[in-house]
Amino acid sequence: MITHPDYPATLKYLYEVLPIFQRVGAVAYKADLTNTLLLCEAIGNPQHQFKSVHVAGTNGKGSSSHMMAAILQSAGYKTGLYTSPHLKEFTERIRIDGKEIDQASVVDFVHRIRPAIEKIQPSFFEITVAMAFDYFAKEQVDIAVIEVGLGGRLDSTNVITPLVSLITNISYDHKDLLGDTLPAIAAEKAGIIKPQVPVVVSEYQQEVAAVFTDKAQKENTTVEMASARFRLEEKKVYDGNAVRFTDLTPELKGGYQAKNIPGVILTIEKLKQRGFTITDAHIRKGIEQVTTLTGLKGRWQKLGEHPLMMCDTGHNEAGVAEVIKQIQTLSFDQLHMVIGMVKDKDITSVLQLLPKNAVYYFCQAKIPRAMEAVELSQRAAAAGLKGEVIADVNEAIAKAKASAKANDLIFIGGSTFVVAEINEI
Repeated sequence: MITHPDYPATLKYLYEVLPIFQRVGAVAYKADLTNTLLLCEAIGNPQHQFKSVHVAGTNGKGSSSHMMAAILQSAGYKTGLYTSPHLKEFTERIRIDGKEIDQASVVDFVHRIRPAIEKIQPSFFEITVAMAFDYFAKEQVDIAVIEVGLGGRLDSTNVITPLVSLITNISYDHKDLLGDTLPAIAAEKAGIIKPQVPVVVSEYQQEVAAVFTDKAQKENTTVEMASARFRLEEKKVYDGNAVRFTDLTPELKGGYQAKNIPGVILTIEKLKQRGFTITDAHIRKGIEQVTTLTGLKGRWQKLGEHPLMMCDTGHNEAGVAEVIKQIQTLSFDQLHMVIGMVKDKDITSVLQLLPKNAVYYFCQAKIPRAMEAVELSQRAAAAGLKGEVIADVNEAIAKAKASAKANDLIFIGGSTFVVAEINEI
């Protein structure tokens, strides 16, 4: 990869000068929009210069964002996509038509707004959001899909006024920042609901439905539960009782897509009501070719065969439950699990979900937030899980490969940051 001569130093500046949540955790979380608004003002308020869709939720927001972008690209629209965190390269966060932002644009942006950075002292995430908005405005995208980083109400992305807001599944994650009940978490996600901007909720969940309907009513807008209209069953998508798609083969595997796809399709329907021309053929192509079109990685991704090797970035209770469901659909002799987690989350419920008959390799990602592999193994042992400690992610994978037989399954995950370090991705 050609590296811009100033790119490594620019990244070093972003990582070392600014607090980054992915690396250090809650101390980097700015529960306030002031810095983002000041930054955007310093660069001419680019967030008002392009059309957008805003996507929040606990699980499924990344997959939904990528599918939506893929559909819009397939329909011929110049489509921006902002997601976080990145797996391998910082530039993955900001894309247009699947192509990552070029290094020169990253360098130019940071150089241009450095005086504002010194004055405002924003977080790493606030800078990346401003960079994405600046890039999308400059490149004159037709529409951008903007994924919330954390929460919604106070997330830096919440300075846009989108055409539609999409909220995916709500489950427990970041309890220290978002609340320790589902309605409290849902209230933070509902913070993206804005006056007269229609809201789509992917999945009806009885515990939180009222949070969204109440907030929509306050903001004088509509809210629709996508699961009440669309459902995906055995490669068919039903629109009410009528079959809308037959033989649909989503490129993203995993049970979650049955929850995500209704939300994506209904959001596209809302965009059509706002003048976008999108056919069912475009929807099919976007869902069936999402990784090719947008470059998404790490979602129930196959990395090798004989032994079969899979990875997934699912890291909270609901995400790991879906991973286990996927594992149960496969046929294999012995399960090997290369697992690492972060230390600032309650992992007790996640460990309870993991299969006790698997062979474990406990590792840790190279970030300050990572739970030490020794501690993870001790916590896992208390939950009845047995294995060995191999701190380095790729060394743990190598050990699993050496131990596994041709008909075994190796799964790698537990944290986005473990998946990010896999050499094979």
